[in-house]
Amino acid sequence: MKDFIQNETIRKIIFVILAVVCLTPFISSPIALLLGFGLAVLVGNPFEQHLHKYIHLLLQISIVGLGFGLKLDEALQAGKTGFFLTVASIVTVMILGYVLGKVFKLEKKLAYLISAGTAICGGSAIAAVSPIIKPGTKEISLGLAIIFTLNSIALFVYPAIGHLLQLSQEQFGLWCAVGIHDTSSVVGAAGKYGNEALKIATTVKLARALWIIPVSVITMFIFKNKESKIKIPWFIGWFVLAILMNTYFPVFDSFSSSVTTLAKSGLNLTLFFIGTTLSVQTLKTIGIKPLAVAVILWITISAGSLFYIIS
Repeated sequence: MKDFIQNETIRKIIFVILAVVCLTPFISSPIALLLGFGLAVLVGNPFEQHLHKYIHLLLQISIVGLGFGLKLDEALQAGKTGFFLTVASIVTVMILGYVLGKVFKLEKKLAYLISAGTAICGGSAIAAVSPIIKPGTKEISLGLAIIFTLNSIALFVYPAIGHLLQLSQEQFGLWCAVGIHDTSSVVGAAGKYGNEALKIATTVKLARALWIIPVSVITMFIFKNKESKIKIPWFIGWFVLAILMNTYFPVFDSFSSSVTTLAKSGLNLTLFFIGTTLSVQTLKTIGIKPLAVAVILWITISAGSLFYIIS
């Protein structure tokens, strides 16, 4: 179909229509992702060159909006619950990723990108450590392609497994935050499962994202590059501020539900945008060895965290 739709204006109109549809309450997170992927494959993404910076900005704004749906005691409890699991899973994945990189004879920097993306927060972690380890463009693209592909699969697989095992909202939210790479897919999967799961998943995942800072410091010493700057996810501070405002200022109670509803729509739109950045060509660039390493790491962290949560 892409060959038949050559008119750039028509392609842009189709893109805008689907984006608006994803903002409606009738479209779930997985469907929004599928619509984006379908658009990329069948029609092509007319805004591909400019979309990436808007994806990150929209994701950050949406997450801050979700903060208005949380109270401080809920956030603290969720963070406390997930702390040990977060530390244990990050250490396990980084060590296992190093070992698997040696076993599969992957380039050291590519193995490190995949490990960091799996251990902490997907594309954000890859973006944070890349300026420190200075990989090639191909390695960054390959790492992101693998992480985004597994994220897309997780958006469908996790809720199905959660319902099959009859996980509680708390259990599923915690599992999502630990086992799924990117924050967008964590929030998408948890939001599909339920509001309580969404609250827990968002809080634990953002607390997990702060581990970018110590991991980046360690990365400097591993790759002997002390001159690099650490990329700190400052938007998490705005998320915390939103929680505090919603907790201590009753005036926000009147519209906090509206803000969180808009935030969820924004996340659906984010996933639609992410879907449009995927393509058959991108998936074809993924080699067997790096994919095998990423899948083993993902299964390990998913199965291990699930066993810990339900035991």
